[in-house]
Amino acid sequence: MAGKKITEPCGESDVYREEILDHSRNPRNKRKPDQVTFSSRKANMSCGDSINFYVYVGDDSRIEEVGFEGVGCAISMAATSMLTEDVLGKDIEAVLAMGEEDISKLLGAKIGPTRVRCAMLGLETLKRGIEEYRGVRELRRPKTQDTSYR
Repeated sequence: MAGKKITEPCGESDVYREEILDHSRNPRNKRKPDQVTFSSRKANMSCGDSINFYVYVGDDSRIEEVGFEGVGCAISMAATSMLTEDVLGKDIEAVLAMGEEDISKLLGAKIGPTRVRCAMLGLETLKRGIEEYRGVRELRRPKTQDTSYR
């Protein structure tokens, strides 16, 4: 959110803090793509951060387009911006395997305990959307009959 300040540094060096601030001030892929296979929304009610993710998945289950809209602190916006760059071209199963360590690597630092929820909001939102997308895709698959005899 505008005016929200980082009260504790996420990174140990000024280079990482500068990159976080750059992604926060100039988020990459902060838009709704033209093609969207699924979208997902999640909010952190304790601080007011909110993310809407938009994803286009190709026939090969790889993320071909991604975007987001949202409001939040510098850490949540930067982590989500960095995440959008990282997941382009990845298989959705690889994204589901991502976790806190992956977000720490993107940010360039270990995430402090008071910032974990902020930093993870984008990934959690994206994972929720993938899970919902997989569920819908499963429902649409034609059912095969088991013709084997027991």
